[in-house]
Amino acid sequence: MIFFVLFTLIFFIFSGVFGAADTDEIQSISVMRGDSLTLHTDVTEVQRDDLILWTFGSKDNLIAEIHKQVVYMFDSKEHFILEEKTGSLTIRNIRTENCGLYDLTVINLGKTSYKRFNVTVIDTSGKNVAYLPVPVISRDPSQCSSSSSPNCSLLCSVVNVSHVTLSWYKGNSLLSSISVSDLSISLSLPLEVEYQDKNSYSCVINNPIINQTQHLDISKLCHSCSDFLACCGSTEAVIRLVISALVGVATITAVIYDIRSYRV
Repeated sequence: MIFFVLFTLIFFIFSGVFGAADTDEIQSISVMRGDSLTLHTDVTEVQRDDLILWTFGSKDNLIAEIHKQVVYMFDSKEHFILEEKTGSLTIRNIRTENCGLYDLTVINLGKTSYKRFNVTVIDTSGKNVAYLPVPVISRDPSQCSSSSSPNCSLLCSVVNVSHVTLSWYKGNSLLSSISVSDLSISLSLPLEVEYQDKNSYSCVINNPIINQTQHLDISKLCHSCSDFLACCGSTEAVIRLVISALVGVATITAVIYDIRSYRV
């Protein structure tokens, strides 16, 4: 058991840091609001050593898992059902918030496979109830590689969107916006604020049906350039240290296990 846990942990760290293996192309599925939908794994029968993981939205948002043929649910058991035999995921009573990207990871006999499903919901009029991701606000790293500036440069970004408008607001006043009608593209909108600015800023993405808002916390994002670079420069070193430690623990455990087995 300890070997499996260590292997899985190291696998996901490498996947998150250095990028996961290529996934299959995204399967787009539309379903009527209130209906049920089953996302199939194409697994005939889950074996004891198989690992099946379902995530929604981001890789960190785990909603269901099968490990050692035991089903684990991390979201509403009434809303999501995981089929024990095949690992297929059923979503019941589809709602607007269920729109989005579902990722499946299957680990079997040392081989890893992936499937991705983009789920959209259709209302009774036949129109798509579009899912919108929450915008992400980040510091523009190029600012610290140029001459010093009295302002903090920020970017508000969204990915895989279409037919939306992305906007910056200062309080209730619109500062800037950008609209797109193309399918599945990424959008970014810049903003500059003073380091000591006390005003309220927010980034909003919207379409004719719904919107999502991300509020700006200047105190967290707008540090001095020296602090920003020191933080970012140490991230890689910390990640490598954690990975090295995990590999070391796995190696030591394996040696101890071999010695005990030999004595027996």
